[in-house]
Amino acid sequence: MDDNRPEHLTGTEARAGTTPHMARVALLGGLGLVILIFAIILIVAG
Repeated sequence: MDDNRPEHLTGTEARAGTTPHMARVALLGGLGLVILIFAIILIVAG
């Protein structure tokens, strides 16, 4: 067997496991804050 061949890995093997869902939480939290800030601006300026 030739040891100079590149090894083929699946996506899960390449990233060494699963990824946490922190990005989803951060995006939803940021979206919620933007909506809240716009609502406050509308109430104060409206």
